[in-house]
Amino acid sequence: MKLTFPQKQILYSLGEFYDALNQPLVKTPLRLQTSKIAFIELLLDSKVIARHERTIYKNLETLEDTKMIGYRHKMIKFTEKGLQELQKMRKELELFEKVKIYFRTSKKPKRKLQTTLD
Repeated sequence: MKLTFPQKQILYSLGEFYDALNQPLVKTPLRLQTSKIAFIELLLDSKVIARHERTIYKNLETLEDTKMIGYRHKMIKFTEKGLQELQKMRKELELFEKVKIYFRTSKKPKRKLQTTLD
């Protein structure tokens, strides 16, 4: 099943949140996780994903139904399928980021550029 854009946003947000949360713990066997309601509150507080609480909740349920995420002791965890999808999104975004960096740091073209007035 293909994920919708809001579902991809939520999955990516969860991945980035866990990466930021666990960055200080890289050298330890500990991993921090969050509950569904705490994550929903965090997304609503960020105002990046402008959705209603119920919409985010339903998208999380859909991600659970498609086996992208699961729950262990009421904490959200990625499934193997969810981690693969997250990696795929990160690779795709990395390509766009490389293009952005290239055009910001590359030399000017050898041909003359034409200017126009709008």
